[in-house]
Order: sequence, then C-alpha cells, then structure tokens
Amino acid sequence: MIRNIEVNDAEEFLKFTKLLDEETKFMLYEPNERAVTVGEQTQSFMRIKKAKDTIFFIAIEGERIIGFVAGMGSSIKRINHSLSIAIGILADYQGKGIGTKLLNRVETWAREHNKQRLELTVMVHNELAVKLYTKQGFIIEGTKKHSIKIDNTLIDEYYMAKLL
Repeated sequence: MIRNIEVNDAEEFLKFTKLLDEETKFMLYEPNERAVTVGEQTQSFMRIKKAKDTIFFIAIEGERIIGFVAGMGSSIKRINHSLSIAIGILADYQGKGIGTKLLNRVETWAREHNKQRLELTVMVHNELAVKLYTKQGFIIEGTKKHSIKIDNTLIDEYYMAKLL
C-alpha cells in the first residue's frame, strides 16, 4: 500500500531510515549518521503536511514502512515548476515494482499541482535505480563529478530529469 506520510509515522520512519542506511551505500547518509529524534521527525512531518509544494509518500507492508518517495518543491517563482525527488526502498523489496508505483504516485501529484519538471541525482554505478528512472521517462542531463565520497572513493552522480 502507498499512502501519504502522517505525523504519527515519525518513529516507524526513523526505524526504516536506520535500516536503509545500514543496508545500502546508495543513500546520502552513513549508518548511524542521522541524528534525528522522533520529536524532530514529527516536527518535520508537520511542516511537510502544511507545505503546498512538497509531498511525501510511503510504501507499507502490514505496519512496516518499506519504501518512500519525497518530492520537494519551492515557493520561489523561478523554480516552483520543479520537484526534486528522493526515493529509497529496502533491499528485500527492490525489483518488485514498488519504485515504479512510488514514482507514478509522485508524478500524479506533481501533475495535479502544475509541476512541469521532476529531477533527481543518482550515483552512476546504481544501475538498478538508473534503469528504474530511465524506464519512468527520466533522462540523464549531465554528470556531477566527484559528487559523493564513499569509503574514501569519489563517486560521480547523474543529474536526471523528466519533463511533464
């Protein structure tokens, strides 16, 4: 099931992100680097619920969060037609169509809110994610050289976007 994030999802979401950070190096944070309390996450979700240009969906199996997609917009007029996307799915649930469903959901929301561009970055060696984004109509617009450092190795990222 995919639904909007709720304020009371904060604790479960933090458990999810802790696991996600431990099982993959494709997300931004190192394991145990997120220093967010349940209270801080709750406040963040409250701000998201009030925001007009931001959306946050979660994928759930039973009571467990197994994936998310966030679309972060802006009230700045020159860029408020764009939505920056972040997505993460637990390893056991990848390759099962959840990423496609999450991206479809955020794209539907974006169209309903007059967004004309979805954008994201992805590590160039994250082949599964690049394949997903390409399948969903994203194109590589460029490469961000030495964008991220993982285990003392500099990693490039693709800039990818989809025009709606």
